[in-house]
Amino acid sequence: MPSLSSLEFIPYLNDRGLLPDQFQGKVGVYAIFDAEQKLQYIGYSRDIYLSLKQHLVCQPLHCYWLKVATVDRPNRTVLEEIRDSWMAENGATPVGNAADAALWSQPIDVKQRMTTTEQTAYQTAVDELSQIKILKQVAHRVEAELIGILSDRRVQEELRFNPKMKEEGWLDLK
Repeated sequence: MPSLSSLEFIPYLNDRGLLPDQFQGKVGVYAIFDAEQKLQYIGYSRDIYLSLKQHLVCQPLHCYWLKVATVDRPNRTVLEEIRDSWMAENGATPVGNAADAALWSQPIDVKQRMTTTEQTAYQTAVDELSQIKILKQVAHRVEAELIGILSDRRVQEELRFNPKMKEEGWLDLK
């Protein structure tokens, strides 16, 4: 079981604006760090690459560095042991695993990002179809804001959001 401190920092994005593709389809534990290399989140996944992509969309301003330990055989107990030992080594639970856990691990709730005008329109909508239309509009606005932030970071990853989830007020990668 590798210690967190023994692992090298890996840039979250390479010089072409892409995630490290060596983690596609790989099982393991990963730690995400901000621009100052302060630990933000520790997770484990059956496909580290896809998880990193989702985290980048959810927390684009906090994903700058990685440390990764892959395992040959998927075993939840082993993955949880590594994650827990890294948290213990850190001395504190990262904010992404505590107070901000949902912001790191769940699809983006666009209802939480509605403007006052959008909230009023949603609450006074005459029927469910009108509410769905408003949720889709909000989802498109939030998606455009995220794409802008990611573009500023020169992200070149292909990002496709699930259109059905937008109707329900969520942004989630497809």
